[in-house]
Amino acid sequence: MTPEVLTVVRDGIGWITLNRPRAINALTHAMLRAIDDALTHWESDERVRAVVIDGAGERGLCAGGDIRSIYDDARAGGTSSLAFWADEYRLNAHIARYPKPYVALMDGLVLGGGVGVSAHGSLRVVTERSRVGMPETGIGFCPDIGGTHLLSRTPGELGTHAALTGAHLSGADAIHCGLADFFVPSERLEDLRTALATQDPRDAVTALAQTPPESALAADTAWIDACYAADTVEEILDRLHETGNSATAKEVLAKSPTALKVTLRALRTARTLPSLEAALMQEYRIVCASLTAPDLTEGIRAQVIDKDRNPRWSPATLDEVTPALVDRFFTAPAHGDLAISAPNEGTR
Repeated sequence: MTPEVLTVVRDGIGWITLNRPRAINALTHAMLRAIDDALTHWESDERVRAVVIDGAGERGLCAGGDIRSIYDDARAGGTSSLAFWADEYRLNAHIARYPKPYVALMDGLVLGGGVGVSAHGSLRVVTERSRVGMPETGIGFCPDIGGTHLLSRTPGELGTHAALTGAHLSGADAIHCGLADFFVPSERLEDLRTALATQDPRDAVTALAQTPPESALAADTAWIDACYAADTVEEILDRLHETGNSATAKEVLAKSPTALKVTLRALRTARTLPSLEAALMQEYRIVCASLTAPDLTEGIRAQVIDKDRNPRWSPATLDEVTPALVDRFFTAPAHGDLAISAPNEGTR
């Protein structure tokens, strides 16, 4: 059987290749463990001066976590997804504080868990084909993998807009939002791989990087900041309508009402949290509650299983999502909070 994660040390580089191209390299629990094991081993391996992560196939680095497995687990009333998320979040933190250069080639689709294994790295490269996003509200979920930490620290309210709409960001948008660092045309990625074998990673990347195209999201900053600075989802929607952005309001309203309110609170709280690790702990509380809430399985069913794109959310409207219901997602689970080591100075 072909390994789902390929790891090799070559020319001083520890290469990690996600190897499920037919699934756009969606992450299984075994893949998370394989990545973390490689990173742990290479920390003390003197042959390895840097790590590079990329994805097999032409469609993208990683389309996220294996949500079919999460769906099956939730439907069966299981808890194996909690172990998946716990290991995933520890991996995200590991990447963020990794002591050696960590180069992420974020070509093609980079969604959800794909953001988690790339955007916490120290050298993050996008291309004209990059589509970076946290589309969780569309499946009744909340941005996780440290996504609330990342999105709460974008300029102005761009992260709030991206989270509530589930929008895919271009490579230029990702750089503007602080989710990536360098723009390298996809046709030069092989040149970059060659350069990494002989040069300092930052020197190799900067030598091939180009000025990114204009960010469309940056051009929309004025109305995005004005609308998404509101304190509630309902007021955000009102402002979107008032400013002539009813199409965007419609995008937001298509998402899970519960997920929208939980996400907005998570983002606002993440702004005040001291570290990525603290945000991951909050996200773990949210996913523990999500696993037994109706919207996660319904959202996955509508988008991935049956593909009818017609989720029946419960509660069905924002008015029905009470503060008490939202509070449930921020309460420590009965089995305890996520155990995660304290941040180092290098943590993003």
